[in-house]
Amino acid sequence: MSESSSSTPDKSQVHKTSADNASTDICQRFLFADADVRGEIVRLTRSYTDTVSNHAYPPAVSSLLGEFLAAGVLMGSAIKYDGRLVLQVRGDGELNLIMAECTSEGAIRGIARFDVAPESADFDALTGNGVLVITVDSRHADPYQGIVSLEGESLAASLQTYFAQSEQLQSWFYFAVDEDQACGFMIQQLPGASGSDADAREESWQHLLTLAQTLTPSEMLALSNAELLHRLYHQEEVKLFPPRQFHYQCSCSRERTARALISIGKEEVDSIVAEQGAVSIACEFCGTDYRFDASEIALLFQDRGDLIH
Repeated sequence: MSESSSSTPDKSQVHKTSADNASTDICQRFLFADADVRGEIVRLTRSYTDTVSNHAYPPAVSSLLGEFLAAGVLMGSAIKYDGRLVLQVRGDGELNLIMAECTSEGAIRGIARFDVAPESADFDALTGNGVLVITVDSRHADPYQGIVSLEGESLAASLQTYFAQSEQLQSWFYFAVDEDQACGFMIQQLPGASGSDADAREESWQHLLTLAQTLTPSEMLALSNAELLHRLYHQEEVKLFPPRQFHYQCSCSRERTARALISIGKEEVDSIVAEQGAVSIACEFCGTDYRFDASEIALLFQDRGDLIH
C-alpha cells in the first residue's frame, strides 16, 4: 500500500513483510498493533474460475459457490488442521448441496448440486431449511464436525454464529464475488489475556467492526489488500503478513474410482459391462472421465470375489 499523500505522517502505515498481492489465489493475515483483533483477506481468481467452469451453473449459484470457496480458505486460516476442511450446506432449497473443500496444502475445490436450475439469487431460497456443517478431517486426530443453523440470510452471518457459539469469539465476515474472482474478508477477536480490561476490549472491537462494515463490493473486488486496509483503517497501525498461495486441485484419481467400483460389487459392475461394454465414471467435481473396459474390470476383481466394502 502506498503511504498517505500528506506530508504529515499518520498512524495508518500498513507494515508489510513482503510484496503486496501481485499474484492471484492468495490469503493474507493482518494484525492490529493496539487491539486483540486479527484479520484475513482472501482473493481467488484462477481457482474460482476453474471450479465453476466445469459446470453450467446459473450466475447466482456460481456466486454463492465462490463465497463458499473463500469461506473455506478463511475458516482454514482460523482453525488449525493438517488435512482437509469441508464447508457444506444440505437443505431443502433450490440447491440439494453446496460445498467447498480446502486442504492444509492450499488445494481447494467445490461443487453445487440441484435437480432443476435455480432461478433465485436469495440465500434462503437457495439453501432452504438446512444447516451449515464444518468438517475438519485431520491426518493426526479424529475428525471434528461443527454444525450451526443457517441464520441471518447469508453465509457470512451463519459463520459469525458458528464462531460465537463454538469458539466464543466475535467475528465478522464479508464476501464479494463477480465472474472473475471470489473475495472474502474477516476480522476476529483474539482470546483476551487474563486481567485485560473487558470494556476497553469491547470498545476496540466495536470500533474496528464499525469501520469494516463500511466495506463495499466494488472496493473488495478492485483494491489491493494493502489499499483496502488503508481505506478501512488509515488511523490504525496494521501489520500485513506475506500471502499464502492457494490453487484449484481435484482429489479424484483412477485408483479412487477403482475402489468405488469395488465397493459397488462385481455382479453389478459386470452387468454394466455386459450392457455397455465398459464402465465410465465422471468426477462430479472436475468432470474427468475414468473408463474401465471389460479386461480391466476382470483384473480389478481378480482374487477379490464379490466383495462389498
